[in-house]
Amino acid sequence: MMAAPHNPGQNHLLAALTPAESLRLNPHLELVPMPFGEVYYESGGRLPHVYFPTTSIVSIHYVMENGASAEIAGVGNEGILGISLFMGGHTTPSRASVRAAGFGYRLRSQLLLDEFNRGGSLHQLLLRYTQALMTQTAQTAVCNRHHSVEQQLCRWLLLTLDRAPSNELVLTQELAANMLGVRREGITEVAGKLQQAGLISCRRGHITVLDRPGLEQRACECYEVVKSEFTRLIGNGDDKPAPGAVMTAGQGVRSPHWRPIMAA
Repeated sequence: MMAAPHNPGQNHLLAALTPAESLRLNPHLELVPMPFGEVYYESGGRLPHVYFPTTSIVSIHYVMENGASAEIAGVGNEGILGISLFMGGHTTPSRASVRAAGFGYRLRSQLLLDEFNRGGSLHQLLLRYTQALMTQTAQTAVCNRHHSVEQQLCRWLLLTLDRAPSNELVLTQELAANMLGVRREGITEVAGKLQQAGLISCRRGHITVLDRPGLEQRACECYEVVKSEFTRLIGNGDDKPAPGAVMTAGQGVRSPHWRPIMAA
């Protein structure tokens, strides 16, 4: 089967643009590969471009003085890399690097800023996305402090799965340990238990989710909190009420399912 062609609509935020916004921005969007490990900004760095991932996932993590790090948020096809641009801070103390290779669209920062400053629907959409990202960051901090390594790994796998084009994740246990800021031995032990329970299958460099409902049962409430907030604020990818959706205080929609737009 041939791979689906790339298009900006594979990113939820770009899919939610009004026709007028799309007409202004789409000609300037550049499809780019986003290879594993590529670093898009370091602490204090400025972004000449913002990025809208489609099939890639970018990790935002904080690096300590001794070199240790942990992921504080992830950005996939639901979002944008570069919120510091339109929030007015211009730089952040974190690092952004690709943890799942794929593609995305990049846009010159000034073009996005010009559109944001128009005060139209994109302005409100990006502010709602930023609120959802803040929820993810806060919930990650709480989860890392109060929940077990198994619960943390289940949460992280589910959030990764929501952004991935298939149930098979190109992922090493060492990478998972680095993202969660825990020892690799702890991830190995937990992954072994999940595999014995028939929830996942591990082979070198890959983790396949076999039983998503079972994985959700083992995850803490943090996964549902983050997923629900993105659904409430961003919607199901088109910024319009899905069947059965309920408008919430004029900000986005609550959809019965959060289904990312898939791309090969």
